Amino acid sequence: MASGTGQSIRADRLLVYLRLARTRSAAITLIETHALRRNRKHVLRGAEQVRIGDVLTLAVGRSVRVIELVTIPDRRGTPSQARLHYRDVDAEGLDPKAQNAIAASPLTAGLVPDDSEDRF
Repeated sequence: MASGTGQSIRADRLLVYLRLARTRSAAITLIETHALRRNRKHVLRGAEQVRIGDVLTLAVGRSVRVIELVTIPDRRGTPSQARLHYRDVDAEGLDPKAQNAIAASPLTAGLVPDDSEDRF
């Protein structure tokens, strides 16, 4: 178990070692579909380095998983060994019902705002 603070690992390899992806090909697919973020920024390639303390956000299907890397694994192990290398971040503040005003609501996206009152 590597635990030096200056160490890093490729994002695609880390996903496999932590058992978040079955193969490196599957990890690359997750990265190419923008399903993985590191410290709130999209991971753009599998060779991007991940370090201890980085927060990874993984969107799979309709669920989102947020983890913080605690140690860097040396290899792929059992699921219980993999869980020792990260901790789940509290999901309470994740906005599970998508209530953040990032984009237009699906209910109002097709509506044109009535700005007749704003005209002079």
